[in-house]
Amino acid sequence: MASNGSDSNRDQPPPPLSIEIKATQDQFFVWREFVWGGIAGAFGEGMMHPVDTLKTRLQSQIIMNASQRQKSIPQMLRTVWVGDGLKGFYRGIAPGVTGSLATGATYFGVIESTKKWIEESHPNLGGHWVHFLAGAIGDTLGSFVYVPCEVIKQRMQIQGTSSSWSSFISRNSLPVKPRGDMYGYYTGMFQAGGSILKEQGPKGLYAGYWSTLARDVPFAGLMVMFYEALKDLTDQGKKKFPQFGVNSSVEGLVLGGLAGGLSAYLTTPLDVVKTRLQVQGTTIKYKGWLDAVGQIWRKEGPEGFFRGSVPRVMWYIPASALTFMAVEFLRENFREKGSDNNNVVSTLSIERKRSSVHEVREN
Repeated sequence: MASNGSDSNRDQPPPPLSIEIKATQDQFFVWREFVWGGIAGAFGEGMMHPVDTLKTRLQSQIIMNASQRQKSIPQMLRTVWVGDGLKGFYRGIAPGVTGSLATGATYFGVIESTKKWIEESHPNLGGHWVHFLAGAIGDTLGSFVYVPCEVIKQRMQIQGTSSSWSSFISRNSLPVKPRGDMYGYYTGMFQAGGSILKEQGPKGLYAGYWSTLARDVPFAGLMVMFYEALKDLTDQGKKKFPQFGVNSSVEGLVLGGLAGGLSAYLTTPLDVVKTRLQVQGTTIKYKGWLDAVGQIWRKEGPEGFFRGSVPRVMWYIPASALTFMAVEFLRENFREKGSDNNNVVSTLSIERKRSSVHEVREN
């Protein structure tokens, strides 16, 4: 009996081997989240950039001359199309994609690692608050790259093409020079970044930084919180009605769109303040975040804080839907393949050790 017990113990796979494989798999999974998030973020921004251009123009029009203060979406659409054509809608796409690549990577990558850390170190802080904090932390880390890209992108968006910008400058007799009323035309992302850095220093590239955090931290937290809450409801529905189940990519498309649209609308007032601060350039109309809030309230009322809310929601519903769909697709396909490969390696290693034990016993 003792001999049988000893033989069965020797047949057991070494515990350190399985633990090591599991740790490697978890670390690789978190790093893949950074890659998937970056790809998904850039994909969503690239697809929806024209709508973002429309939103930026609507929100910043009060800073421009009165002749450019269109009051409706159709008027702004016509203005961009007549003045700039299709190119006008894609101005600033390079810094936009770059910023979304960085923030998408940190957003999804940090969400996974932060969720695990919070759940392990603070088990009492569970539920949707974990998701809110994870999303907020991930977006905050991405802001160091995202904010300068956002400043460059939005200034390029309101300029349109070189011909329409030159026409606007001459029509309104605005001086275009350092410390003048308006900045010169930006030919590309790097030229724009260099020009802003030269004329305004690092402060220019990080214009509206705190207002960006004030918008994006609650937005990111709310979006991941709404997404996870909707996923919980969907999981409950699947248990009751298993015949209506869908794959994770379609689920990400629908739930991501709902979560992004709702979060975008709730944070529109913060987005308006951020945009005004970032596009004003050297013409200081607003002295800071509180001054911008006060002026918008006095001059435009509550309506001013929700200017551009329709195109903002129109942008975030499909952009968030496409982003979460891409992430869920990559998770579903590559994680399953990775897990299968790891299981094969683990099984082969154990089988070899077991076969060697049997060979010793037979000899």
